[in-house]
Amino acid sequence: MKQLTLTAVQAKKSSPNLVVFIEREGVDNLSDCLTPEEFFFFRQAYQREVNSFFFPRKSGAVWVRVLKGGKESSIAREDARLAGAEVIKEVWKYKVDSVALRTYGSDHLLLSFAEGMALASFQFLKYVTKAEKKRHSLQSIEIESADPSAVVELDAIIEAVFHARRLLNEPFSYLTAPQLGEEAIALGHQYGFSVEVLGKEKIEALKMGGLLAVNRASQTPPQFIVMEWVPVDPKNDQPVVLVGKGVVYDTGGYSIKSSDGMEYMKSDMGGAAAVLGAFVAASRNKLPVHLVGLIPVTDNLVSASGIVPGDIITMASGATVEVLNTDAEGRLILADALHYAKRYRPSLVIDYATLTGAAVRALGNQAICYMGTASDNVKRAIEQSGFSTYERLVEFPLWREYGEEIKSQHADLKNIGGPTAGAITAGKFLEFFTEGYPWLHLDIAGPVFAKVANGYKTKEGTGAGVRLTYDFLKHYFT
Repeated sequence: MKQLTLTAVQAKKSSPNLVVFIEREGVDNLSDCLTPEEFFFFRQAYQREVNSFFFPRKSGAVWVRVLKGGKESSIAREDARLAGAEVIKEVWKYKVDSVALRTYGSDHLLLSFAEGMALASFQFLKYVTKAEKKRHSLQSIEIESADPSAVVELDAIIEAVFHARRLLNEPFSYLTAPQLGEEAIALGHQYGFSVEVLGKEKIEALKMGGLLAVNRASQTPPQFIVMEWVPVDPKNDQPVVLVGKGVVYDTGGYSIKSSDGMEYMKSDMGGAAAVLGAFVAASRNKLPVHLVGLIPVTDNLVSASGIVPGDIITMASGATVEVLNTDAEGRLILADALHYAKRYRPSLVIDYATLTGAAVRALGNQAICYMGTASDNVKRAIEQSGFSTYERLVEFPLWREYGEEIKSQHADLKNIGGPTAGAITAGKFLEFFTEGYPWLHLDIAGPVFAKVANGYKTKEGTGAGVRLTYDFLKHYFT
C-alpha cells in the first residue's frame, strides 16, 4: 500500500515546498535557502532558543527544524524522527502533494528525519466516507543529496510498516482468519515470497491441538500460514524462522475479558502483522537472509463448543496441557507453530506475540519484553537493533524456578502460572516447545497498539517489530 514515496534527488537551487532539517553546526549555511529577511529573522529567533520555523512564500513555503546536538546516537536519531513527525503535521495544513527535504552540515540524521515524516503520515481511511477527514494530500518526499540506495531501502521499510499498521487497524468484521490468509497470499504475490495457507483439514492432520482447541468456539476455520523468502545468495546456511501470533479477535473465551479489555482486541494479531511486515521489507530489499514465516491464525470466541477452564488438550508435539485460563490462548497456538518450526532445522527462531498484560504492566508501551535461549551474541545484536530503531527491548529471565509454576497435576503443563511474573511464565510455557534450536520470544503487547498517537507512532496499530526485525536481520546475518 503506497501512501507516500521517498526518493533521492540531486540538490536543487529552489523548491516550491522545502523542508530543511539542520543540526546546530550548520545553521550559518541556512542563508543559501532563505531570503536575507528570513535569515535575519531566523538568526534573531534562534539566539533565543527557537528551533522551529515556518516561512510562507507566494510560490510555496520553507519549514526549518534545528536539532540540538551532543546526544548519544540512538537518542539523536529518535529526536530526528520526532522532529520529522512534528513538521509533517504543519505540511498537511497546506495540502501540498510533494516536498523537498534538505540538510546542511552533517547528514547522518537526515534519513531518520525523513523516516519520522513518512511514518507519521500514515492514514487508515478505508472506511472513511467524508472527504474532509482525509487529512493530507502529501504523496512524495524528495530527499536531496542522499544515498539513493539508502532511500530505496528506507522507502521499502516504511511500506512494510504501513502494511502491518493496515492489518492491525482492520476490524474483525473484515479480517477473519481466512481473510488474513488471503492477505498473506496477496503480499507474497506482490513482493516475491512464497505463501502456503494450510486449512483446518491439514491442521487436524498435523494434530495441532492448541490451534484447534482455541478455534473450537468459532464458526470460522483456523488457518496456518507458511511463508518463505529464499534470496539468490543467502548468508545463512539454515533459515531464520519468524513466528507470529495471529489471533484476529480475542474475547478471552470463557475467561472473558472486561468491556474495556475487549475494545482493542482486533490487535491481537500484532505478531502476525510484524512477521508479514518483516517479510515485505526483506523481500522488497532483496535481503540476503533465508527466512521462513509461520503464522497460526484463529479467533478466540465464546460458544457452547468452546474449551472451558479445566479442559486438557494434546498439542502437536504430543505434550498435554491443562487449560486453566482460556484467555491465555496465544501461547497455545504459538506452541504448535514452534513445534512445527523444528522441521526446518533453523539457525534461529523468533516469535512475536501480543501475549500478556503482564508485559504491559512491567514496561508500559515503551519497550518490548523479551527472553529466550539464543546466544548472548544474538541477544546483544537484537538489543542494539532495538536502540537503533527505538523499538527497545528488555530481557526477562527464564530461570528454571519459573517453570515450577506451570507444572500441572493432571497434565504435562498448565497454560498459566501464578498471579505474578506472568510474562515470564508465558515464556517458560513456550520454551517447553523449542527444544533443539535457539529461540527468542518477543512480547510486543505494549508497543504494538497505541490508544493515542505519539510522535510518528500513529493511533492504533503501530507496526512495532517490523523495523526492529529488519535491522537485526540485516546487521547480524549480513
